[in-house]
Amino acid sequence: MLLRLEHTDDAEVRRTLDHLMLRIPPLRGRGIRLEFRPALTDHRGRLLSEGSVGTPIHAATHIRKRYIVLDAELQTKKSELARIVVHEIFHFAWLRLGNKKRRAYEQLVSQEIQSGARGELGWSAESRKRKLTLRDRRNRTRRWHEYCCESFCDTGAWLYSGIRRHGEFTLALRLRNARRAWFEGAEMRGATPI
Repeated sequence: MLLRLEHTDDAEVRRTLDHLMLRIPPLRGRGIRLEFRPALTDHRGRLLSEGSVGTPIHAATHIRKRYIVLDAELQTKKSELARIVVHEIFHFAWLRLGNKKRRAYEQLVSQEIQSGARGELGWSAESRKRKLTLRDRRNRTRRWHEYCCESFCDTGAWLYSGIRRHGEFTLALRLRNARRAWFEGAEMRGATPI
């Protein structure tokens, strides 16, 4: 089983995740553990649960440990759970995509920005996009790479979570269609390594 849900017997959550895995294109790789914890926050790069400090977050991914931590509140929000889980799975895919494919995706979003495109397919990408400078894009800075990764993950979540409308889906339809074509094209053909 690719996703192993730990420390919960919630049948509804398991069904949601099982249905979700049917919508995602084929993935290959070792299993990923999922766990829910209450009131997740990020404080100076540290994941906290039920802490009194930090920025509230939906999830955190530990790539090397093959582990995703989800905010417990998502257990009662099936569609948001699906969107967040797909986003987190695509962090594993981004890492194993390879330089050539990552560069191809970078070129796609760079062209969007050059054309004056606004909006994104999730807040994680949108918030980073707003902070980008021309220098970031030209020099392919860390900020640029982080934006591209979040954009890739948010696009995957938009495509495969099963959610058609969301307040965070603000990218123009023609650009969404271009991203869909990229994901469905040769760049992502075959089982995606995670």
